[in-house]
Amino acid sequence: MIEYEILSATQAHQRLPELGDVLQACVKYGASIGFTDPNDRRAIDSFWKDKIYSLASHDCELLIARDNGFLVATVFINYCRTPNGRHRAEISKLLVHPQARRQGIARELMNRAENRAWGKGIYLLVLDTRSGDVASDLYISQGWQIAGEIPYYARSTENNLHSTTFMYKINCSGD
Repeated sequence: MIEYEILSATQAHQRLPELGDVLQACVKYGASIGFTDPNDRRAIDSFWKDKIYSLASHDCELLIARDNGFLVATVFINYCRTPNGRHRAEISKLLVHPQARRQGIARELMNRAENRAWGKGIYLLVLDTRSGDVASDLYISQGWQIAGEIPYYARSTENNLHSTTFMYKINCSGD
C-alpha cells in the first residue's frame, strides 16, 4: 500500500539514510538529477542536509511516498522568496526508486505537489528535465507546457552532455 505524506525538517533528518538510498538508486539507473557518481554518498548526503536546512527555513516542502513503510519516492516544492516571485515555485527531485516504478507514484506525487502549491496561492510552477526522458511524457500528460530547451545543459552518469527542457504549468482557475 502506497502512503503519501509531507515531511518536516525533523522527519527528513530522521529519514536521511532512506532519502539518500532513493537518490543513489535513481542516479545508479541514470537519472539526470544533479549527480554523476552514484557511489559518492558524501555528496548525496550533503545534498539532503542542505535540503533539510531549506525545509527548516520553509523555503521548500518535501512530499514523499512510502510503500509498506519504506520510503520509495520524493518531490520538492521550492518556493520563490523574492518579492517579485512569490507567486511561483519550482518542482524538483521527483525521484522514484527503480524498484517502485510503474505504479503511478510519480503521477500522484506530482498531483499532490501541484495541489499543495495551488492551495498556497502559487499560480506558476516551473521545472526542468533532461530532454527526451520518460519524465517529459509524464509532465506533458499532466498539462505542463514546454518553455524551451537548452543544449549541453547537464552531464550524465555516462559523462555525456544532454539538453534540458524547461517546463511550466499555470493555475488559471486561481484555486
